[in-house]
Amino acid sequence: MTQRSWANWGRSQSARPAQVIRPGTAEEVSKAVIGATAAGHRLKAVGSSHSFSGIAVAPDIQLDLSHLSGIISVDTHRRRVKVGGGTRLWALSRLLAPYGLALENMGDIDRQTISGAISTGTHGTGASFGGLATQVVGLTLVAANGQVVEIDDQHNQWLLPAARVGIGALGVIVDVTLQCVPSFAIRAVEKVEPLHDVLDTFDQRMKQADHFEFFWFPHTDVVLTKTNTRLAADTAARSEGRFRHRVEQELVENCILGTVCALGSAVPATVPALNRTITRCAGEREHIQRSDRVFTSPRRVRFREMEYAIPYELAINAFEEVRRVISERGWRIGFPIEVRATAADDNWLSMAYGRPTAYVAVHRYVRDDPAEYFGAVEQIMRRYDGRPHWGKMHNRTARDLRDSYPRFDDFLAARDHLDPQRVFANDYLRSVLGD
Repeated sequence: MTQRSWANWGRSQSARPAQVIRPGTAEEVSKAVIGATAAGHRLKAVGSSHSFSGIAVAPDIQLDLSHLSGIISVDTHRRRVKVGGGTRLWALSRLLAPYGLALENMGDIDRQTISGAISTGTHGTGASFGGLATQVVGLTLVAANGQVVEIDDQHNQWLLPAARVGIGALGVIVDVTLQCVPSFAIRAVEKVEPLHDVLDTFDQRMKQADHFEFFWFPHTDVVLTKTNTRLAADTAARSEGRFRHRVEQELVENCILGTVCALGSAVPATVPALNRTITRCAGEREHIQRSDRVFTSPRRVRFREMEYAIPYELAINAFEEVRRVISERGWRIGFPIEVRATAADDNWLSMAYGRPTAYVAVHRYVRDDPAEYFGAVEQIMRRYDGRPHWGKMHNRTARDLRDSYPRFDDFLAARDHLDPQRVFANDYLRSVLGD
């Protein structure tokens, strides 16, 4: 046990837990939970600290799950893999590769742990594909009484749609069983295109491509589009294209973006010109690589993010309102707005529960105050029945979230069953779930 200060990646949350415990087994997790319950302390598990919201803030005891990592078992016939809850996504992709397996879909960052990624609703893009939690066929968690609870199609099945996106409220996830797919490659095409052309064909592009998304830099009339096509695993990688892509990606998405953000933060009036410079540097790129190397990108420029999930058919209307409010308020926004979509799913607190879903994500450089911008965007998204990403910044509470989630009260019942004493509660969970 140690004590230390903690801050998340985006520097939007910090804490100084009384204890930090690094368990290596489910039994050690159980012991820590029983001890916390007996002492009247609250306990939170932390993964990679990549959430921007207060979801992982530990009031008393922090559990670092990094030692609960790696493959536990593999069922090659059914393509199912059980991994420790603290396994990082970048490591997981490498661990799956020797078995000829891959995750069906991924978000654009792979620094998270698998337990943290599913718990917060990490999703990626692709109109025919769900988020990471839809790939979960089972998991094991430690409940507030210290009991190790298996949840799958054979054990406590009724809890599975709650536990897949459990936002840290149900227990400590010690392992996750994933339904994988055969390894595959992706042809990625990235280009700068006129904004209105992309908006006019958004639905067509989403439905024709396996994975599509776009990034709009405010104060410009163009967007960066990313179109990914799934290919057989033995498709030859384009080595020259891959090397060029990595160099350009690092240059544009990190080096130039970091410089532009720093300059724009110091002198906001320069932001429009700087954003136009970035779009000119982006150019067109095409490459073929293993799926996880295309889905994810390094993020070295620190930022803060808010993301809302809205009904798919309302995506462009909501995005256009965000554009208008930026113009009307005269803000200088350096970071791009990202627009994606996924299929509907049946996980109770999933942002895509019960409806095909589009996502609008807004960002601000870590040195810039996001409050006014994020607040205005949030008001727009609420008019479109938006659901906030649990791991990203927002101001919603249980009072107004209940109407957005048809199974909200069912989730609360699952929470009462697994954590009646609120051992896993913190200020964030009290806000979004109530007490």
